[in-house]
Amino acid sequence: MARFAEFVRTATTAGRLVVQPRMGFGELARMRAGLTAVRDCRATTVGTITLDSYTRVGDYASARRALREGADLNGFPLLAHGAGTVRDLLREVSSDGFPVQVRHGSPLPLDLFRVMVAAGVDATEGGPVSYCLPYGRVPLPEAADNWARCCELAAGAREPMHLETFGGCMLGQLCPPSLLVALSVLEALFFREHGLRSISLSYAQQVHLGQDLEALAALRRLASAHLPGIDWHITLYTYMGVFPRTPIGSYRLVEDSVRLAVHSRTERLIVKTPAEARRIPAIEENAEALEFADAVARKAAADCAVTNCPPPTDTGLLAEARALIEATLELGRTVGSALVAAFARGVLDVPYCLHRDNANAARAVVDERGMLSWARAGGMPVKVRDRDAECTSALTAARLTTMLTHNERRYDREDLVGSLLRGAT
Repeated sequence: MARFAEFVRTATTAGRLVVQPRMGFGELARMRAGLTAVRDCRATTVGTITLDSYTRVGDYASARRALREGADLNGFPLLAHGAGTVRDLLREVSSDGFPVQVRHGSPLPLDLFRVMVAAGVDATEGGPVSYCLPYGRVPLPEAADNWARCCELAAGAREPMHLETFGGCMLGQLCPPSLLVALSVLEALFFREHGLRSISLSYAQQVHLGQDLEALAALRRLASAHLPGIDWHITLYTYMGVFPRTPIGSYRLVEDSVRLAVHSRTERLIVKTPAEARRIPAIEENAEALEFADAVARKAAADCAVTNCPPPTDTGLLAEARALIEATLELGRTVGSALVAAFARGVLDVPYCLHRDNANAARAVVDERGMLSWARAGGMPVKVRDRDAECTSALTAARLTTMLTHNERRYDREDLVGSLLRGAT
């Protein structure tokens, strides 16, 4: 078993939620300090090295120039530092008790995988769909071929590598949970097809607790059915869309993501910080957010032991996700070819995604129940609640903006109402 997965399994057995930041810095010394702070904070943590934008798109010359000139980077330039430097960094800060994951965002990451394997990186993430459609113009068939070679390289590494799907976080928001679940399972099947045996399946917190609980239960059930003999766990992301701007609103959203993780028995949580609505968080802010999440998780676990957990909704999400997976797998002899064919035919279709290999015929809305629902299905085998005015009314730019800021307004409103009530007493 990969060291990363072994750590998560040990923590789960002990009843602890693993929490992880989204953190990356250009300078080696600052990256080392960040990893050390995460390792030493009062929480059950794994480390993160998030790469910079130049490296993500393959502009390695600009990354090297920025590093040489001391310019600010929004992440760690892996190739500019080189495999030897990365291996030395990991030897200094990582261990069996503190594995580290590299997060990159590249649709064509073969060069990155070569460096990661040479450096002995514990884990990484992404996928042929989730790191292609939202992030650029690379054709999906090219991304699928590149990712197949990446998986085979990682599977043959001397030090076993763990790979996390990113399909459950597609575009961050306004993507109904059934599609997120299906994409995460399909990317996991792609990884397995190309030799990986240590996998995690991701899902991003959306806008309705009950719907998210239903989605995570569906993801766990489908992973159990489709990944026999594979070591896997579930990873949840704190909401990836427009974040609240008030500190209290931000902490309330993070708190709810932690409770969602605990109530759903999710093993690992990617934590955002209140600073992310405005800027890249500092090291101290990452550590504080992780310690806050750990404290909330401990209390939520204790509450679950004596009270009933919130109930999931029952919207048929499992059946819908299963239908998407089965309809896709029927289209090709391999998972990779099936994924390419599914998007070409609109059997898979990500709402509001402008990539040329995405049909962009499907539409989703935040409906009158506060859930993400299909307003238009395109060619997908999903159910549209066509009797609901909220699902069928015209989707204007103003309405789209309102939906995109749903959680920001909801959680910031709680802060405003609380302030007014305190002022009235």
